[in-house]
Amino acid sequence: MYRRASPSALNYIPLAVMVLLLLRLLLAATVPLLDKTEARYAEIARLMVETKDWVVLQVDYGFPFWAKPPLSTWLSAMSFEAFGISELSARLPSFLLHLLLLVLLGFWVKQKRISIYLPAFILLSTPEFLLHTGVVSTDTALGCCTALAMLSFWQALQDNAALYWKYLFFVALGFGLLAKGPITLMLIVPPLLVWIALHKVGLRVLIKKLPWGIGLFTTLFIALPWYIMTEQRSPGFIDYFLIGEHFERFFNPEWPGDRYGNPKSQALGTIWGFLFIFAFPWIQFVLYKFWKERKTILQNKWVSFLGLWLLWLPVFFTFSSNILHTYILPSMVPMALLVLHWWGDLKPRKSWLALASFFPVFVILSTIVFFSWDGTKKYLNSDKYLLSHRMIRTSDVPLSTLYWKRKSYSGQFYTGAKIQLIGSGAALDSVLQTKDKLFLVVPNKMRKELPVKYLPKLLLIDSNHRTSLFLLNQGTEVDQERTVLFNIDE
Repeated sequence: MYRRASPSALNYIPLAVMVLLLLRLLLAATVPLLDKTEARYAEIARLMVETKDWVVLQVDYGFPFWAKPPLSTWLSAMSFEAFGISELSARLPSFLLHLLLLVLLGFWVKQKRISIYLPAFILLSTPEFLLHTGVVSTDTALGCCTALAMLSFWQALQDNAALYWKYLFFVALGFGLLAKGPITLMLIVPPLLVWIALHKVGLRVLIKKLPWGIGLFTTLFIALPWYIMTEQRSPGFIDYFLIGEHFERFFNPEWPGDRYGNPKSQALGTIWGFLFIFAFPWIQFVLYKFWKERKTILQNKWVSFLGLWLLWLPVFFTFSSNILHTYILPSMVPMALLVLHWWGDLKPRKSWLALASFFPVFVILSTIVFFSWDGTKKYLNSDKYLLSHRMIRTSDVPLSTLYWKRKSYSGQFYTGAKIQLIGSGAALDSVLQTKDKLFLVVPNKMRKELPVKYLPKLLLIDSNHRTSLFLLNQGTEVDQERTVLFNIDE
């Protein structure tokens, strides 16, 4: 199945893997939670811990989050309970999931006499996989569940397969339904059906090799209770999630039902561009081998299994305009296994390894810049540093922090949701009737919408590329130079 690599090419691989894992863990602990997706999921987990509601996800107090199932949120919430609320606690589950996946793949290739570190290096040198090894994301759990299901299915069909592989397939399906929903089945079942038909795997073999009755019961036992309880406690969830998120979102770029953001409208086929960029350079090598061996590739059961697993996802999303680059994550494992299969044909190997090192080296250099230059904080998509400003922390009297027109999820997370949204001048007048001073966070694009009468009373405290923090002192006019931000044309 695999071709043994020369030892000289693998000498530095274990060290590189350890360095990348430690680097990723360091970044997970130090980089602020970024808006809007990562901070949003972290805030949902924080609210879960605070409200003790582990069934209905909430994006704000009393406002249900119907867009995703709970698995990744449960994991972050359990991490908060165990280690306290922090960036690292929020991201630790995704780091550990990918670490467990790398260990599984290491044991998978060990019997093939290949370095157990090699699959880890291939994946960690791939931009999409390295980025997701330590972010708050539902795609990490989905990718792990998909990989476990596909590998379990393959193992279950082998002669003398261990019993646990037969049940792990159905367990992975159940947790996949809790990771991202029915889309999990759409990523797993079609390539398996095509592979079964291609290699004429008989129905009798499938029935004999897999415990369908107990297995499907196990899948439903894991996933179904949460769906039922959520619909009972938050009516409308099933219709929004199953119809809106699984059909309207992908096939209707003008979908009006998105409650949590704006649909992403991309050109059809953009998913292939994401695959070429975020799976560099290994996807280029795999596609080259597909073309070179196109006449015989379908005859090899293992290669055709991995190829269908890898390519079905971009084919499926080709006709969707509402996509993100994160969608390609489940294709990373079959890509890595195909690289391992053809490792002996990787020539010139030094050139490919140099290409694979490009993104990790970029991340290392970016990390050095992040820790050595404070200016990077102004370009991060997070309000953490604004809200931790010394003037806020050392204020003699606790002052209210208001957000003008639009709250950020990072603002909610880092203040424990102790912020207030102000959407009009009348609302601001109402708050100021009881408070002489307060902090006001204003998106730079919306600064012109503030009532003119308050501009002379605004003291600019700090700002970043998207947001500014002001002290609003109702009783005292401040130096106009400190409010010059409002005199800049858009």
